[in-house]
Amino acid sequence: MATAAEYGHNSWELSVQVDQREGDEGMKFKLRVKGDLHVGGLMLKLVEKISEYLQSSFAFMLCTGALGLYSKTMTPTYDPDSGSPASSTSLWFGENPVTACQPNLPQEELAKLFKPLTMEDKAAINAGWLDSSRSLMEQGIQENDRLLLRFKYHCFFDLNPKYDAVRITQLYEQARWAILLEEIDCTEEEMLMFASLQYHICKLTLSTEPLTNSNEPEIDEVEAALSNLESTLEGRNADKILEDITDIPKLEDTLKLFRPKRLTLKPYKEYWFVFRDTTISYYKNKESANKEPIEQLHLRGCEVIPDVNVTEKKFGLKLLMPAADGMNEVYIRCDNETQYAKWKAACILASKGKTMAYSSYRTEVKNIQSFLQMKSLAPPPGQAAPDVESMEMKAECFVSPRYARKYKTKQLTTRILEALHNISQLSLMEAKMRFIQAWQSLPEFGIKYYIVRFRGSKKDELLGISYNRLIRIDMSTGLLVTTWRFSNIKQWNVNWEIKQVTIEFDQSVSIAFSCQSCDCKVVHEYIGGYIFLSTRSKDQNETLDEELFHKLTGGQD
Repeated sequence: MATAAEYGHNSWELSVQVDQREGDEGMKFKLRVKGDLHVGGLMLKLVEKISEYLQSSFAFMLCTGALGLYSKTMTPTYDPDSGSPASSTSLWFGENPVTACQPNLPQEELAKLFKPLTMEDKAAINAGWLDSSRSLMEQGIQENDRLLLRFKYHCFFDLNPKYDAVRITQLYEQARWAILLEEIDCTEEEMLMFASLQYHICKLTLSTEPLTNSNEPEIDEVEAALSNLESTLEGRNADKILEDITDIPKLEDTLKLFRPKRLTLKPYKEYWFVFRDTTISYYKNKESANKEPIEQLHLRGCEVIPDVNVTEKKFGLKLLMPAADGMNEVYIRCDNETQYAKWKAACILASKGKTMAYSSYRTEVKNIQSFLQMKSLAPPPGQAAPDVESMEMKAECFVSPRYARKYKTKQLTTRILEALHNISQLSLMEAKMRFIQAWQSLPEFGIKYYIVRFRGSKKDELLGISYNRLIRIDMSTGLLVTTWRFSNIKQWNVNWEIKQVTIEFDQSVSIAFSCQSCDCKVVHEYIGGYIFLSTRSKDQNETLDEELFHKLTGGQD
């Protein structure tokens, strides 16, 4: 122990040995540490010391694990002259053997891993997250124990194909296994789209051409500048400022609407729709638009769920809007892809309290159109039928076992090759990015389920935790009961004695629940972690506020 006079604070010298591969000499370091340094902080210090050796050492999954857990933004610090990642982050964001994808498993091996998951099964799986404020040893993890390394929080900022090859590949692998094992629901059309992307990625990975990211497109500078401006304005009452400097666009069109009611099977009915700010108004016809609307739908805080089948020309939206007695449910049907992309993008922004004046509206429209194009399984007019013999890999490897059993091999191969025409020009990183974006667009993306009992209730229910909201779900029916946005949280606390989480929202709304399928610390850490990530700025050189992270996610025993 060193004296305070020597170093200013009580500290000591810690000897660290990092084992290498068998036959290689280990590396030894001495680091001066204080008692308040956690394991993740120690690992980050080690990264600075041994970065040049990490590519070939066992210590690398340790270190990337620490980065994945403790990095707030997961973005590199760039050298101002060369534009490349600085040395401290070059291994994570530069060239690395970890950018190679894992090979696809044979169908019989995949079938052994596959198990249809109920909501209760998913809740049990999600209970297994470790406590980020404790070391592995404190949580009973011993040498040779096997752990799964995954991205826990589904907020993936600033993915840049030019520099983020490692992170993109790891996210792709996590998404791929979630699809193949049906940890997340998707339609048959979407499963075939994911299969064609996997096949394309496998072909590029196995090609003889060197894997380089130098030709990958960078983020559009204009879009990035607008995004940064938008971020700055968000801290200064952005809605008002944007309304002052530009005219907020509006959408007007004939759409079909359906309100599900008990004991009724009324079809969709046409109305004249007007979308202004964050509100949809609909009228009997266009001539009635200067009168009072039949109804106004206020979309701030709503859920926007796609109801789409491109092959069948079905372009619909399901809107779930918070109400005092649960959720109001409305279905809207569009006529074509272009109409659908514009209205869905507007609905998504409105659900976050944003209008179409935001620069992200145009990006959202483009992303939706790109996603619809990938889902189009029909070959272009005049295109010859695909040659099933040209597929060098078994088609069953690219879909979940449930879908593999549904098709014969030649049928499945044909469907995958037909979908391939939409993505065949994508580079390796672009294809991985499209896969991740398609995964993010699924209705169930990022939702982790837990069995809880709400205060005053006599039955167990499901609590879904997403990156921006909490979702109350009826366990017997699987139907959504209500949602609460993180942006409306005033405060929350945990009674560690009775293991109860209490959350207070705006407008005097308060909920409390006890966790039945996991320790309440798991739920508490998820909520705190997402609120921590919501404070993230777009400044690439922003440093990690470890104290705030542990304040929001830590607990008291």
